[in-house]
Amino acid sequence: MSKVITAQQAAELVKDGMTLGVGGFVGSGVPEELLIALKERRLASGSPSGLTVFHTAAVGDGKTRGCNHLAIEGLIKKLYCAHIGLEPGLNKLTVENKIASYMVPQGVTSHLLRAIGGGKVGVLTHVGLKTFADPRLEGCKANDAARASGEEVVELLTVCGREQILYKAFPINICFIKASYGDTDGNLSLSDEGTHSDQLEMACAAHNSGGIVVAQVNKVVARGSLPAQEVKVHGFMVDYVVQGKPENNVQFFLFPEYRAECAGSRRIPVDAIAPEPLTVRKVIGRRGAFELAPNTLVNLGIGIPDSVAGVAGEEGIADKITLSIESGILGGVPLPGVGIGGSVNPVAMYKHPDIFDVYDGGGIDLSCLGAAQIDPKGNVNVSKFAGRVVGPGGFVNISQNAKKVCFCGTFTAGKAEYEIKDGKLNIVKDADGIKFINKLEQVTFSGEFAVSSGQEVLFLTERAVLRLTPEGVMLVEIAPGVDLEKHILAKMEFKPLIAEDLKTMDPRIFRDAPMGLTL
Repeated sequence: MSKVITAQQAAELVKDGMTLGVGGFVGSGVPEELLIALKERRLASGSPSGLTVFHTAAVGDGKTRGCNHLAIEGLIKKLYCAHIGLEPGLNKLTVENKIASYMVPQGVTSHLLRAIGGGKVGVLTHVGLKTFADPRLEGCKANDAARASGEEVVELLTVCGREQILYKAFPINICFIKASYGDTDGNLSLSDEGTHSDQLEMACAAHNSGGIVVAQVNKVVARGSLPAQEVKVHGFMVDYVVQGKPENNVQFFLFPEYRAECAGSRRIPVDAIAPEPLTVRKVIGRRGAFELAPNTLVNLGIGIPDSVAGVAGEEGIADKITLSIESGILGGVPLPGVGIGGSVNPVAMYKHPDIFDVYDGGGIDLSCLGAAQIDPKGNVNVSKFAGRVVGPGGFVNISQNAKKVCFCGTFTAGKAEYEIKDGKLNIVKDADGIKFINKLEQVTFSGEFAVSSGQEVLFLTERAVLRLTPEGVMLVEIAPGVDLEKHILAKMEFKPLIAEDLKTMDPRIFRDAPMGLTL
């Protein structure tokens, strides 16, 4: 019997109090048609209600798509995920304590699907120790509603003499996933997808929980017509298939059309990228590029950290490193904005949980990430600040396990004016916001854990470079043209250690010409 149903019929399968798993990575692999149908059912009938919603990464566009469709008061009781920075509707419900929200490291959420599917008690890992995920701190509870619920989603254990966090498993009653093609038997192909995120693991977790698996596809095809090499989820685990409308079946939220070069099935010539103007962003990216080494695996965060890739390209050294994204994409040119997770001309496409196996074991040689707040011990906050609950995404797994981590960003927060020329930095008007503060709102990266594990940690800004030492944060470089007292110490809530051999940042960083960087 054919497994093909409508999106409306799929929405009717979601009952009050169920745990709903939603697949996708930011704006790729999102079962948009199914989420819209569930929203419309709730608005029309008031059902379902009291859902627990689980997703491994952010699923949204920062506006109305993805899991933002589920931001209806009463629809969700509990949210368990890694990031809601692109889900403003869920963020609002979290901040207003209309739902109990738990923010969990992204590598853990992806591995948790494997644990649920495998009938295990959960994920036992060092990831999250000494951070907000640690039950001695916040235990992943993102708001007062979660704290008031009395539910503990993590437990601290000692195994073989080592502290570990147990992230507890739970059944998934129904899941919505996205594939490219599905045959009438429920076999799924991901051939046109821009990321191979968590489709198999999500389906396995729901199926082995005794739940329902619903797959949205671009097109339904006849049974037996999918090549075996393309079938990534077999039909025995898929209960229903829904063919979505073209506008709800996009490869990425970033653009409306399908691009073969983002699915790894074609390669296109990439024209030489025009050099980025000499701005503060580029200055920081240039300093980050000095930390690159040949034949290494590198992970870059979004925003200022990804400027390191542009500098590497401009300097002709990009082919000496392997760039990876926590979606599972290796190589190629990363997509911007809500295309994050995908690349043009990827060299390899791992699944989402697979890349975190590489990351958690220390496979990243260098990671460049952002930082919203830093304290004297080198602790970093990126997950909860300025009245917003964002979540860690893959930050905890990546920052805690990379051999070297560079936190890249402006020294102060807010609007500032700079003049960069003749090998010097002139701060015309400084920003008011202070990033180097005495006490963080939340600990997303533990300086104590980094020191104990021997990790190399740098803080790279446009005006100064600081290094984490066992004694605390130490200032080791200062930009030419910058005044130590006025532009650095006066813009920190604490006084850092200052290196006896305080160096001047390389003046090539502040000149509007290629640096001639070699690895």
